[in-house]
Amino acid sequence: MPNHHTLKAWQHAERLAVECSKAAQHFPDFEQERLADQLRRASYSIPLNIAEGSARKGTRDYRKFLDTAWGSLAEVQTALVMARDIGYLRPVEFGRLEALATETSKTLFGLLRKISQAADRPKPR
Repeated sequence: MPNHHTLKAWQHAERLAVECSKAAQHFPDFEQERLADQLRRASYSIPLNIAEGSARKGTRDYRKFLDTAWGSLAEVQTALVMARDIGYLRPVEFGRLEALATETSKTLFGLLRKISQAADRPKPR
């Protein structure tokens, strides 16, 4: 498996996690242990699962970690919409984070598709 640092999906996910964490710092104090914390944990989960999956020996195991990253990305996208709707994110900031999430989604989906195809190939005898 390739080094996770070289994967576009990991690079985009890491950037998204950093930017979500920065945005969450500006949520109200009473949200720091709720929505802000949930946004941070879900966004951190994406690059962490990509990295852990890429360190695994088998493609089926790798795919399992990428599936978890995919679920965390959906959670991040939902938390961002909620934060926007509540008024914690300005429209410009939401748009920037949404664009990062979309780019992460595209590259993660491509990686997931590639790994899934490799996992589904019959093993040579």
